[in-house]
Amino acid sequence: MDDPPLIHTAIERHAARTPDAIALVDGQERVGYAELDAAANAYADALRDRGVGPGCFVPVILPRSSTLVTALLAILKCGAAYAVLDPAWPNRRITSLIDVLNPPVTIAETPHGHPSALWRPSVKPPSGSAQRPPDQVAYTLNGSAPAAVFFTSGTGGRPKAVVSSHRAGTRLFRGKFAPFQVGPVMPQAAPVSWDGFTLEAWGPLLTGGTSVLVRDGYLLPDTLRALIARDGVDTVWLTASLFHLFVDESPGCFTGLRQVLTGGERLSVARVRDFLTLHPDIELINGYGPAESCVFATAHRVKRRDCDLPSGIPLGRPVPGTGVRVMSGPRPTATGTVGEICVVGDGLALAYLGDPELTARKFPTVTLDGKPVRMYLTGDQGFMDQDGLLHFVGRLDRQVKIRGHRVEPEEVEDAARRVSGVRECAVVPVAGEDGGHERLALFYTSPDSDAGGPRDVTPRALRRALKSTLPRHLVPELVLRRTRLPVTAHGKLDRASLLAELDRTHIPKGDQ
Repeated sequence: MDDPPLIHTAIERHAARTPDAIALVDGQERVGYAELDAAANAYADALRDRGVGPGCFVPVILPRSSTLVTALLAILKCGAAYAVLDPAWPNRRITSLIDVLNPPVTIAETPHGHPSALWRPSVKPPSGSAQRPPDQVAYTLNGSAPAAVFFTSGTGGRPKAVVSSHRAGTRLFRGKFAPFQVGPVMPQAAPVSWDGFTLEAWGPLLTGGTSVLVRDGYLLPDTLRALIARDGVDTVWLTASLFHLFVDESPGCFTGLRQVLTGGERLSVARVRDFLTLHPDIELINGYGPAESCVFATAHRVKRRDCDLPSGIPLGRPVPGTGVRVMSGPRPTATGTVGEICVVGDGLALAYLGDPELTARKFPTVTLDGKPVRMYLTGDQGFMDQDGLLHFVGRLDRQVKIRGHRVEPEEVEDAARRVSGVRECAVVPVAGEDGGHERLALFYTSPDSDAGGPRDVTPRALRRALKSTLPRHLVPELVLRRTRLPVTAHGKLDRASLLAELDRTHIPKGDQ
């Protein structure tokens, strides 16, 4: 029998086959597959009573916990889709995202945004209802049904709501993607609102493995050592920035792992070489993929010979259910020719919720090999080599990755312009030693004090205002006030001059 394309039905099968196998580790709590499935069935009953069903998008504002996973599984059993909102986000941002989702109910532990719509799930299912079978609606869905909404940084001043299907998540974990052919024991430490949650939580659960929930939200080298020793963790996902940090600070912390998955940014060749030298028996896999193609579009097991390539560590070949083309306009490029990286296949998002114009622009249907194919235009530039490996070159726009987070500088600039006392502003990403972007710098000007406009705003006050509206990864570490912003000979903002100013002054991190 084929593996099911629905997340919850795949987990139900594991609950039937291996009911006592450990699905979740949450501190001292061990949750078996049958226990998880029964609790999710009970939650699903309560959700249906509150109007949750197919076509609904349910916000979930819970900390990382077994309760969070159970609630998400319950939403899927109702035929609805979930959107995990980080409790640490500013209230105003959470409220605005709930408005986009227009849900019948919000699952939360503490009031956020819409108190009248809140439902607080209990940690344990109600007595007597744990064994009630799920509603038949769970079996009438197909893999194209919405499963999750991921909010990513947007250019229009608001996040983009990426609607991802069940099949987009399950395609990676149906026995064909090497890291998950054997159910791994894997930490879940990535932000719960990312598509990385799909990798770290659903990935193990869909393949009969164990997801180990890291409550504090930060995976550090000592934490990883402890998880390997205590819980038998054998697989870990780290953004490139974290991978570099671990290799620098505690290269021995990987001992005992079977595989390390990394990506999201350019890999440092020097760090990769050091890792492969110290841990020749641990598989290092470089993955690439935007949220619009859930988790990964390509992957590559890194070899020592990759460290000698002039273009750096390859992004790899397409993962199951996925295709990648390098395009120049409507046509694929020749081997070795740089073009835009475009993704096709089962991983593609269904839409940007509430933005059909952007959906049509970023997901056009093109003709490939004489057939119409829906495609996602990533905005990344790259090329395919003679061995069929994809290589990354750069971006077509201003989007950057910082510590694994996708950042659109325009969203930060829009938020800054809304702060009283800001006249003009510009956000520039600041590169680190390896060429990847490490942080954001915001330059701004204030209205003339004698012009009768709003009062001046200090850098510290501006940064404080941005913290109240933006998640932490979008708040610039450097905020600098200037009398004017430089322009080029053509009258356009001169971002290169702003970066050069940082290089000249060696300004430290923090408010300026």
